[in-house]
Amino acid sequence: MPAVRAENLYKVFGRRAAEAVEALSDGRHRDEIADLGVTAAVIDASFEVEPGEIFVVMGLSGSGKSTLIRMLNGLLPPTSGTVEIDGTDITGLKKADLRKVRSEKVSMVFQHFALFPHRPVVENAAYALEVRGVAREERHAKAQEALELVGLQGWEDKLPGQLSGGMQQRVGLARALAADTEIILMDEAFSALDPLIRRDMQTQLLELQASLGKTIVFITHDLNEAMRLGDRICVLRDGRVAQIGTAQEILDHPANDYVATFTEDVDRTRVLTAASVMVPAAPCAAPTDGPEEVLRAMREQDRDFCFVLDADERLLGAVSADDAEAAQDGGADDIAEAVKPVEDTTAPTTLVADLFAAAARSERPLAVVDEEDRMLGVIPRTALLEGLAMEGSRS
Repeated sequence: MPAVRAENLYKVFGRRAAEAVEALSDGRHRDEIADLGVTAAVIDASFEVEPGEIFVVMGLSGSGKSTLIRMLNGLLPPTSGTVEIDGTDITGLKKADLRKVRSEKVSMVFQHFALFPHRPVVENAAYALEVRGVAREERHAKAQEALELVGLQGWEDKLPGQLSGGMQQRVGLARALAADTEIILMDEAFSALDPLIRRDMQTQLLELQASLGKTIVFITHDLNEAMRLGDRICVLRDGRVAQIGTAQEILDHPANDYVATFTEDVDRTRVLTAASVMVPAAPCAAPTDGPEEVLRAMREQDRDFCFVLDADERLLGAVSADDAEAAQDGGADDIAEAVKPVEDTTAPTTLVADLFAAAARSERPLAVVDEEDRMLGVIPRTALLEGLAMEGSRS
């Protein structure tokens, strides 16, 4: 079941909203219904957000993204359509039931922090639990844990005005984490921060997500931020969904000219990851394989090396043609003694821009391994050079 589902969502402000929805559903642009005296913010938006996914909604100012996120937690009722949270249609809930959903299932992180200036950091972080009626000792303990997660241990008794902008945003994030909801909505959460602090916050969010696995809907107007954070990205234009897809899908297969123009200046090396450019590893061998067999595999692949994997596909190292020939000349039954460690490997999530130094050091294609050192593929230098050439042709 999706964590969040939006189906045919419309939000139109004005007395003749129902009439406007009917016109918009027939395909009319929102500028064409100005004579009705209405403002169409969101038009026929449908999507699903899977549990544990970072789903980024991005668009220019006025595209409807902030209105959309406020419908996702019931702060704004839709003019038409439905919003489901964990299978529950919140558009038909009574106020008390809706407050319970917002308290227990959905947290919000705002652009301008929304902190209480006269309350210490720990009380700000614990506020959602206070509203829920959690006892003071328990909520402070959970707030303390959340503050430690975002790197603010030691700042619990400070007032928000004593913190930098980046630290204040960390308090806002800690408050959402302390509430322990499975869904977190983030409305332009980092856009008020300086660029370097903003990137640090993006990094921290990705690190937290890797360990906590929350469902996050993240609103931004910054395409590079969307590309870095989003498992999938929903591009809004004039209130309508222009395209939904992964960063690579949107870059490689834009749905229309608008999306293509929007993405033409993106630095692909800071969007694409190792997983998106890697190719199957070859040749590969087991440590029990004989030198002659390994040398034959090298010749077939026109390589002077061979990666060596155990029975579970974990990378043990590599053997060179010279070492395999020496093992053969020495009468060795297998290549186990000839295997040497692979110094440079990378994770599948590493950005292409961060691979060049390691690729330059490596004598062979860069090995991509998972957290258990299982071999996933390799990145030849040619793949990185093609990335650079593509960026050069676009500049």
